[in-house]
Amino acid sequence: MFRQRLLTALVLVPLTAALILRLPTPALAFAFAILVLAGAWEWSRLSQIPGRSLRYAYVALTAALLAGAWRVTDDGALLPWVLYAALAFWLLALGWVFGYARSAAAPGSWPLRGLAGLMVLVPAWTALSSLHSSPVHGPGWVLFVVALMWVADSGAYFAGRRWGRHKLMPRVSPGKTREGVYGALVVVLAFAVAAGEPLQVPQSQFMTFVVLCLLMVPVSVLGDLFESMIKRVSGFKDSGSLLPGHGGVLDRIDSLTAAAPLFLLGLLWLKIPE
Repeated sequence: MFRQRLLTALVLVPLTAALILRLPTPALAFAFAILVLAGAWEWSRLSQIPGRSLRYAYVALTAALLAGAWRVTDDGALLPWVLYAALAFWLLALGWVFGYARSAAAPGSWPLRGLAGLMVLVPAWTALSSLHSSPVHGPGWVLFVVALMWVADSGAYFAGRRWGRHKLMPRVSPGKTREGVYGALVVVLAFAVAAGEPLQVPQSQFMTFVVLCLLMVPVSVLGDLFESMIKRVSGFKDSGSLLPGHGGVLDRIDSLTAAAPLFLLGLLWLKIPE
């Protein structure tokens, strides 16, 4: 399993970096949309939407919402509303996860879980597309937040394997440990400090920028736990089998779906990039 994960990562990491840095924003947004629609198809299965026709309709609805959200990337007045909606949703998701961890009760009916999937996927796509279009290091910022999630996930994975003793939320995700979260915080701290200068973060905002990056660790864990909860309710181990050793698309982007809109919201609060 580890060898498969490593080989897949060796292909995906440079490919993703090249696409982010080389493609213009419309082309990258389209590429991300393909991933989001694949994720929507997986989510339709995890949320137990009945029948293939309804699942196709769910993917079509996601595509329509992405098309509508495209104008947000050019409208600075609309973007914060999308990000605040994402913040409100993830606060609700936090309560949902804690409730499931206590009682293991099924989190709502399939229409509610399907609606949750739209809130997971569409704001994340909007945030990444909007950030990429920024005239000040836009592609660099997108690469940074994607890499931040890779670094956090890797730190959690290796620290959890080496030192993991105390389960984080065993009823939701048996493999997650507190030690893994601590490992993610350590590597994210180092990564944020190293990235501050290349991203030209002002010295006056450097510490708040680092704190923002550290806050993305629990946010990314929430994204992972929320998907794990949905998978556990539906009885699936992975969201799909597209990526050898990694599972499906959602299994690779679950952390990013939570972190991307909230990270961009933090950047807007800090006025970075100016």
